[in-house]
Amino acid sequence: MYSLDTPIEMLTRVGKTTASRLKKLGIYNVLDLLHYFPFRYDDFSQIVNIRELVPNQIVTIKGKIVLIHNRRSHRKRMVITEALVEDETGSIKVIWFNQPFLAKNLKAGDEVFLSGKAEFDNLGLQFISPAYEKITERESINTAKIVPVYSLTNNLTQKQLRFLINLILSSAKLIEEWLPAEILAKHKLLAYNYALKEVHFPKNFKSLEQARYRLKFDELFLIALQNQLLKKYLSQNPAPQLKFKEKEIKEFVSSLPYQLTSDQKKASWQILQDLELAKPMNRLLEGDVGSGKTVVAALAILNTVLNGYQAVLMAPTEILAKQHYNSLIRFFQNFDLKIALLTHSEKILNSQENLSKKEVLAKIKSGEINLIIGTHALIQDDVAYKKIGLIIVDEQHRFGVEQRKKLKDKNKNKKLPHFLSMTATPIPRSLALILYGDLDLSIIKEMPKGRKKIITRLIAEQNRQNAYQFIRQEIKSGRQVFVICPLIDPSDKLGVKSVTEEFKKLDKVVFPDLKIGLLHGKLKAQEKEEIMSEFKANQIKILVSTSVIEVGIDIPNATIMMIEGADRFGLAQLHQFRGRVGRGEHQSYCFLFTENGSPKTQERLSALVKSNDGFALAEYDLQFRGPGEVYGTRQSGLPDLQIASLNDLELINLTKEESQEFLAKYNLDDFPLMKVKLEQGKMINHLE
Repeated sequence: MYSLDTPIEMLTRVGKTTASRLKKLGIYNVLDLLHYFPFRYDDFSQIVNIRELVPNQIVTIKGKIVLIHNRRSHRKRMVITEALVEDETGSIKVIWFNQPFLAKNLKAGDEVFLSGKAEFDNLGLQFISPAYEKITERESINTAKIVPVYSLTNNLTQKQLRFLINLILSSAKLIEEWLPAEILAKHKLLAYNYALKEVHFPKNFKSLEQARYRLKFDELFLIALQNQLLKKYLSQNPAPQLKFKEKEIKEFVSSLPYQLTSDQKKASWQILQDLELAKPMNRLLEGDVGSGKTVVAALAILNTVLNGYQAVLMAPTEILAKQHYNSLIRFFQNFDLKIALLTHSEKILNSQENLSKKEVLAKIKSGEINLIIGTHALIQDDVAYKKIGLIIVDEQHRFGVEQRKKLKDKNKNKKLPHFLSMTATPIPRSLALILYGDLDLSIIKEMPKGRKKIITRLIAEQNRQNAYQFIRQEIKSGRQVFVICPLIDPSDKLGVKSVTEEFKKLDKVVFPDLKIGLLHGKLKAQEKEEIMSEFKANQIKILVSTSVIEVGIDIPNATIMMIEGADRFGLAQLHQFRGRVGRGEHQSYCFLFTENGSPKTQERLSALVKSNDGFALAEYDLQFRGPGEVYGTRQSGLPDLQIASLNDLELINLTKEESQEFLAKYNLDDFPLMKVKLEQGKMINHLE
C-alpha cells in the first residue's frame, strides 16, 4: 500500500513523462490522485451473449478471439484492425481504427471483454471501436462494469489513469474520517474513505450516488463553515457605531429629483441599521443594471460622514470611478462634503483638478477629505487614512482578497470599518449562499418609475441590412449605438467576430459618413477615457467595444445595443450589456446576432428576448450552462468545486444549517482534522 504523500513518479508504470502530464492536472501525489474525480461514467455493466446483441445498445460481451490482423485502408490512409470474436452462442466482427498495436496486444485464443455499441453494416452486426480488456485473474477496470471517465491532458489515456487510480485505491484506508459521527449518522453519510473508493469504481449506481452525495456534502459543508467562521470573526471585532442622522438623511432624500422605490428604501434602511451596530456591517447590495444602487450607497456615505468618519468607494476601472465621482458630486451638491477622486491618472478634489497628488494625500491623511473615490490607487502604500468608517466596493468580484484586506488594514482607529459590496451581476440564490455566504444580502429588483422596457430582438442574418437602416434612423434622430463583440483581434479558431474587424466594416463600408469609436481592454487608460468622453459628448455615434463596457457605464443618449456573436456570452452578461441602454427618456432596443443556429442556442437567447428579469435569467443560465461558464471561476472568486455544483441548492441550504448548528454546539479546536481541512481549502477568494 502506498502512503498518501508518495510522489506520483514513484508509482508503477509512471516515468518522468507521465508524471509531468499528471502534474498538469494538479496530481502530484497519491492523495491528489485519489481526489481526482471522474466527470462521468460509462455503464458497461450489462454483459450479454453475442446472440442477444441488438444495434446501438451499450453492452459488454465476453468472448474468445478467433483471429485478429491489421490491414491498410487505401482510401483514408489508416490502419484498420479486424478481429473475429466468438462465444458459445455465436460470433461477431470487431473493427478498430488506427490502433495497429492491438494486433500485438491481443492474440487468437485470448479471452476478452468488449464494451460498446454493436452497429449494422452491409454484412450484418459488428462492433466498432469497443473498449477492450483481456480477461485475467485480476478484476476488470475498463469493461464489464460502471467505468469512470476522467478529464485528460495530451497523451494521457483513460486506461492509464484508471490503472493508476485502481493501483492506489487501497491507500484510501489511510485517510482518517474528519466529520463528527453525529453528522454522519444524522445524514446517513458513507465513510469518507469508502466514498472515495466508490466514486472511482462503483459497485452500482445507488452506491455511486451515495458516494457522490458524501463528497458533495463535504465540499459544501467546508465552504459554509468558512462563511460562518468569518461572520463570527466579524461579530467579535468592534466597529464604529454610526448613529442614524434622521433629519439630514430625510433632507437628502427630499432633495432628490425622484422618489425612491420601495426596494431602495428597504435596502437603505437595512444598511443604516447595520451602521448603528458595534460590529462591522458585511453586506452585499445586489441590484439589476439601472436599479439605482448608487443613491442607496450615497445615503450610507452621507450618514458615515455626518458621524465624523471617512468613506471610501472603490471601483474596478477609472471610467467607473470617474462616473461615481460625478454622480456623488451631484448628489451632495447641497451638503458640505469634501470629495476626492484618486486614480492613477487623476487627482481631483471637489472638481479642482490642479491639485498635486501630495496635497490630496495630505488632506486624506488629516481627515479633511470625507469621501475618497478611486480604483486600486486607493490601496497604494502612500495613501493613509485618518478614520475610515465605511468601505464600499463596486463589483466586488473584480477585486482580490488582498486588496480588500489592505484597505481594512489602513484604518488607524483599530476598528474594523463597515463593508458594503455592490454588484449589478444578478446572482442566483445558490451562488449567493456559496460565494457571499458571509455577507448579508440586500436586493433591489424594482426599477425606477418611468423606465421603458428595452425591446430585445434576435436578428436573423438575412435581416441584418434592415437592422443597419434602423440604426441609421435612430442616429439621425440624435441617438447613439453600442456594438459589442466577443474578441479584440480576429480569431480563425473560434470563427467569432472581433472588434477590430467589426470596427473596420462599420467604419469603411456600412456607415462611412459617421464617426465610429473603438474600445477594448488593450488600450491605455487615457485612450479609453478620451473615447468615452467623445461618446458621452455625442461626437462618436457608434461605439464598437469588447465586454469592457459591461460594468456601470452610463450614456443616457444611447438607445441601441447591438451584440455580435451573442451565443459567446452568458445570459447574465448579455442582460448587463442590454442595461447599458434604456437609461434616458427614449425607447431603447437590443439586437442579438449569432451565426450559431443550433436549437439550444436559439432557445437560450430567446429567454433574453422574453425576460427583463436579470435574476430569472441568471437562474436559467446557471442550469443551462453551468456556473464556471456563466461567471468564470477565476474572475469571480467562485470556489473551484470539484464534485458539488451550484445547482445542488438543497444540499447548499442543508450544509449551511449544519455548519451553523455545529459552531453553536462545538469548539472547532476540538476537531483538529476539520481544522486542517479548512486551512487546506481556502476555497473562497474574499475570505480574510
